[in-house]
Amino acid sequence: MNSLQALQEYIKTKDNFRNFINGSEVPTVCKSEPCMLGVDEAGRGPVLGPMVYGVAYCPINQKKILENLGCADSKALTEEKRDDILTQIFTDDAALNNVGWALEIISPNYISNSMYRRAKHSLNEVSMNSAIDLIKKVHSSGVNITEVYVDTVGPPEKYQAKLSEIFPEFKITVAKKADSIYPIVSAASIVAKVTRDHALKVWKFHEGLEMDHTQFGSGYPGDPLTKKFIREQIDKVFGYPLLVRFSWSTADHMLQEKAATCTFEEVDEENPKKKASAGTKSISSFFSPKLESNGKIRKRHKFFEERCLIVGNNAFD
Repeated sequence: MNSLQALQEYIKTKDNFRNFINGSEVPTVCKSEPCMLGVDEAGRGPVLGPMVYGVAYCPINQKKILENLGCADSKALTEEKRDDILTQIFTDDAALNNVGWALEIISPNYISNSMYRRAKHSLNEVSMNSAIDLIKKVHSSGVNITEVYVDTVGPPEKYQAKLSEIFPEFKITVAKKADSIYPIVSAASIVAKVTRDHALKVWKFHEGLEMDHTQFGSGYPGDPLTKKFIREQIDKVFGYPLLVRFSWSTADHMLQEKAATCTFEEVDEENPKKKASAGTKSISSFFSPKLESNGKIRKRHKFFEERCLIVGNNAFD
């Protein structure tokens, strides 16, 4: 990765309805020298677009490199300054030789499905799992991690205790506003924020909408362009494009107001496995794979593939 254009091109090769991970080469020095690692996210609150978790790491004795790059809380920097810092991380010799990074882009589709599935998976759980997986990924790549710094919006004590239990060999620090306290967390924040910004700039609508990021705004519920998008881009049957986190109250309220009402049958809790009367087909039989005339299984419609929808067995067990 040597430019923001290369970052955009990489993102465009991925399906934006699935999560994916990106990262730098590991600087050789990071495999021998004790390293600090910072964790932060971007896009936790928006109703549109992905959430991005980022980590950055470098030798503890090279903190000055981060300060020279200008690493500070990404929210306090202009978009231009954030882009400039990430470009330097991609290209500056001192950064390339000492600073590594990794990130996960978590799709809005995954976030909504996690929060709506039968065994609900909260945004906090999605966030924590992403952070844990990224730390594990960096550690398994050979980085000599000794200190970990994590930004959090919730109570830090419980989060820190959990991470310390998983990673007892690391010194773990979890703090609110860590991105404005620790330069390594600031670097992670910039990696995450710039990546999210560029993911929105190259967003491709699988639903066939012809519009770019200037027409749907930042994705935050208070943005007038985002409000307009949420109000107007709604299908009465299928709801919203995959850009939208339909589990957010902003979108949910609009769906209740404008979308068709859907009523589900109640499950017989006393005897959920009661057999149907003779001659009655099981509802799951309508979703069984169909064969083409040549005997091959018919390919699933892209609507279901893009939304990661599958036919489950024993759905009510």
